[in-house]
Amino acid sequence: MFGFGNTKSLTMDKPHPFSLLDTGVQGAISQPFDRVDGPKKVSGAATYAAEFAFDSLAYGFLVSARIGAGKVVSIDADVVRSLPGVIDVVWDFDRFIRVAGQGGDTKAPTQRVQEIAFTGEIIAIVIAESYEAARDAALQLPVTYERGEGVFDSEVNRGEAYTPPDAVTPGHFSQGDVDKAMTQAPITIDVTYTTPSQNSAAMEPHASTAVWDGDGSLTLYGAYQMPTSDASQLAKALGLSVKKVRIISRYIGGGFGSKLGIAPESVAAAIAARQIGRPVKAVMARQQVFEATVRRSNTEQRLRLAANSNGRLTAIGQESFVSNLPGEDYFEPVGIGTHMIYAGENRLISHLQIPLNLVLSGSMRAPGEAVGMIGLECAMDELAEKLGMDPIELRKVNDTSVDPEKGVPFSSRSLTTALDDGAKRFGWSDRARPGERRDGEWLIGLGMASAVRGNMLMESAAKVEIHSDGSATVASAMTDIGTGSYTILAQIASEILGIPVDRIKVKLGDTNAPPAAGSGGSWGAGSSGSAVYLACEMLKDKLAKAMGVDVEILTLKDGVAIGANRSVPISELVGEGLDAIGHIKPGKQEKETTQASFGAHFVEVGVNVVTGEIRVRRMLGVFAAGRVLNAKTARSQCLGGMTFGIGAALTEELYHDTRNGKLVNRDLAEYHVPANADVPQLEVHFLAERDVHANPIHAKGIGELGISGAAAAVANAVYNATGIRVREFPITLDKLLPGLPDIQ
Repeated sequence: MFGFGNTKSLTMDKPHPFSLLDTGVQGAISQPFDRVDGPKKVSGAATYAAEFAFDSLAYGFLVSARIGAGKVVSIDADVVRSLPGVIDVVWDFDRFIRVAGQGGDTKAPTQRVQEIAFTGEIIAIVIAESYEAARDAALQLPVTYERGEGVFDSEVNRGEAYTPPDAVTPGHFSQGDVDKAMTQAPITIDVTYTTPSQNSAAMEPHASTAVWDGDGSLTLYGAYQMPTSDASQLAKALGLSVKKVRIISRYIGGGFGSKLGIAPESVAAAIAARQIGRPVKAVMARQQVFEATVRRSNTEQRLRLAANSNGRLTAIGQESFVSNLPGEDYFEPVGIGTHMIYAGENRLISHLQIPLNLVLSGSMRAPGEAVGMIGLECAMDELAEKLGMDPIELRKVNDTSVDPEKGVPFSSRSLTTALDDGAKRFGWSDRARPGERRDGEWLIGLGMASAVRGNMLMESAAKVEIHSDGSATVASAMTDIGTGSYTILAQIASEILGIPVDRIKVKLGDTNAPPAAGSGGSWGAGSSGSAVYLACEMLKDKLAKAMGVDVEILTLKDGVAIGANRSVPISELVGEGLDAIGHIKPGKQEKETTQASFGAHFVEVGVNVVTGEIRVRRMLGVFAAGRVLNAKTARSQCLGGMTFGIGAALTEELYHDTRNGKLVNRDLAEYHVPANADVPQLEVHFLAERDVHANPIHAKGIGELGISGAAAAVANAVYNATGIRVREFPITLDKLLPGLPDIQ
């Protein structure tokens, strides 16, 4: 596909200062367009993974292991095969996957499910003529187990912690001598923060419909964020050539990392469909989503900060314990943001992984920063208090234009500007000392925190076609998980080709289209958007050639090509149609610069002195993430991230029974995500920025920036309101009540 005459490829080895998005005149880019897929979604015309219908469709219900460690001895399928509507009970101890795949992996997830590694592991699937019949039989299916010894408590297995292999961030990093700096500095902080396991809690449960063709090829209609790599995972799990596997994932009802890799229902549905010779649909029950997909790891973070009397950091230490299943390499990259956020010559950022028999730990929205910035930004607040320094000034003193570890410049960095802009907009100068501001029964406090999220460019491709009627189609295996991909890709094509957005059709989520990295890591817009840009750039060259003018003098607007004193409809230049493929991949720029998005959060809370109830009254975020491609969808992404931060600060916590690993709160009734009443009117502002080192569209990731630091800002506001520093998250009322003042 790549490297031929109809493909325009770019490796980001050099800055790309020129962008066609700056010279286009269509006026589509950066505008707050409504989502082009919105009408389909609100009218029910958008088909999600669980809504595909096929002739002879059978329904599957997954069977979950009810022990936390051990093995399956037998499954007595005959007991339920005779129940009304039941077709079969299917299991394959060798090929069923024990855990979900990690995002971007191309190998099969861990297989072999006869050995039970955690409560909720999927071991079989019951197939029936209806969902209800399958569920009824699955719940009655007798399974005999041999119980084994599991470890379900981090404290119990702490001695088995090990340094994991380097991944997106080093497992262990040391620079200078933190211990020595701590002894020599006049002001130091040495505190420990803990965060619990969390669940992505996407609205749409995991679902797969498997359909086999006569030639032995498989089409899976699933809810997956990264179809290209997921097809490889699925093929290898089933022992197929990846050319025989097609994944279709056009609409996804939220993912937040939980749908990056394939989950157990995909392989179970595929094996069952092959065995019974009919399409099979498997939809996870909500409890199974919680039990058998992924969680964000719990963390324990020791933060050590040393500073001189002016607040300049001389040492930064963040030593974290995290957890995962035995044998799984992924670790929560707690310190990933700490590496780049502040200057400081002595640095120690480490991770120790504790093996636990709990559901897989994997990437959840902003892996690393979402929890790591809680510890760091709360510790920075504590340091500012000890210094007698404004928390914003402390952060500004330690801002840097050069990566403090790699010694290379930042591609763009607007942290100080975000801090200043946010402080002015929020009224930070009105902040009182801790515990001094009161409104009746409510103690009022203000808090803030910095935000950072690393920017990544991933290899991706897209095909753009201009049809004979002057309309266009964009196609890629990229996905839209509610983030606005359909819309921004249409806007990029519109701006460059001069074709109105409503005349551009975007087709996503199909591995038959050019491959893409998918949605995750905040790289979707920059990567797939750049692929669309390159395809459109090639098409613009073709239009110029067809018109007989130099491309530099060609203007495209409203479906018309203008140049050399002529105006010609684009439809008259394309004959039966023109097409091009754009292909982008990372290059030397990611080594020669450090790329990240930055921002700042500001929060006002009220804490009731009678009940200990915490209410977020105001929340404001200022963010810089390169070019904003759509002001409305970008704002929505930040609103979602800030809401995640409220949940992390105040309500979200998975409870595992430390005796057997059973997940106690395994649905949305008991796992408390913020409801509308918990979230005030949030305010989002963007700073004007372009990043010529990131990609040709000059945009950086924004989907996860909004959560980074958000929970810390809430926590710091709670401290300012009450004078009580809670270091064990979430901050629930029982942790505040003993320290609150007497009722007056």
